[in-house]
Amino acid sequence: MIDIVAVLRAEDAVLDFLSVLTAPESLHQQGGGHEVHVLLGDTGEHLVLPADLPPAERLAAVARHIRPVDESAASPGPEALAGLIEAAARGAEARGAEARLWTHSPADTRRSRGRLGRDAAAAVAPGGPPVLHAVGHSPYLQFISDLDRPLDRAGVEAKLAFVNRHCAHLLRTDSAEYVVRTGRVHATERFFEAGPAEERERLFALLASLDEDAATVPDPWEFATSAYEAERLDRTVAWIAEHCPPGSGPLIEVGACEGALTTRLAEKGFTVHATEPNPAFRRRLTEAVGDTARVHPASLEELAARPELPGAAYLLIEMLYYGQDLALLDRLPAGLVFVALEPETLATRLTPWLESAPHWEKTGETPLVAPALETVCGGRAYLSKRGSVGVLLRRTGA
Repeated sequence: MIDIVAVLRAEDAVLDFLSVLTAPESLHQQGGGHEVHVLLGDTGEHLVLPADLPPAERLAAVARHIRPVDESAASPGPEALAGLIEAAARGAEARGAEARLWTHSPADTRRSRGRLGRDAAAAVAPGGPPVLHAVGHSPYLQFISDLDRPLDRAGVEAKLAFVNRHCAHLLRTDSAEYVVRTGRVHATERFFEAGPAEERERLFALLASLDEDAATVPDPWEFATSAYEAERLDRTVAWIAEHCPPGSGPLIEVGACEGALTTRLAEKGFTVHATEPNPAFRRRLTEAVGDTARVHPASLEELAARPELPGAAYLLIEMLYYGQDLALLDRLPAGLVFVALEPETLATRLTPWLESAPHWEKTGETPLVAPALETVCGGRAYLSKRGSVGVLLRRTGA
């Protein structure tokens, strides 16, 4: 058996894949030793760790490729990775050995690693080596893993010694992508099989937030299949109808994504103008609503800068999480604004702003859905949905 470890940077091979680099032959299905190929995505280097190389010397060989923090380091893309993987796999075939590929999780919250993991899996041709992803750094998801490898005390000590000796600069860096903290140095290394391509793409998109990558798959947040999201959306429609029933005037839905709320509002008889700046989401939104709603490309900032869409109310539903200037609300051409947020963000962001906002008063607060745990990506992982609270804002005469 030959193991191919495709990582963004050299330190990743030890932090997430030490058990692969140093696994004894007894963990492998075939004899002939344990050869490991380490592929470094940031430099394109291909390290070969021969079967007879002792573990300490393997780590020393990897350590020679540790580099300073480089925020520009990125996946070289599926095509370049395919060449590296094929070259390593050919070496296995020449000796009659099987190969398997280990790489980052597409849902690693370090986006540079997540992208490389997605690209490496996509680079494997049909019939190529099987792919396993390290769970890696994933503070928001709990994974259903297929293989867990707990390190013994000696293994943990070797990993810590490697970090302290060769990665001291990563212990003190301010870079969120590179900083090494306790939670990024795993005592048990967990892996899951690559699964279908759609699963990998969904894992990658799920962590993308407002990044363009969120739109790489339809319905990345699984509104169509999630019981939690269905309850949240249905309760949101009912809440809006309580205060601004159909026929009261047009609703301006900001950040409508693919129209999960828009279609529900239209079915209830509301006149809706849905805005979505992301082109991919907007195409799907337009297809979903047909002629039942009007679609516009404007962002919240653009709507405030050019108040050309007056309405009975503006809907800011689950979208004030990204540092938007709340003073933009002052320039929206409506006397009512419906805001929905998870409770913590409501308490730390909207409520303090309202205390000193001269043009708005809170006229109601409605729990929409309670927190829940829910599986995602075909059951590969689960996460906490944090609940949602609706706040109705009414413009004052100030």
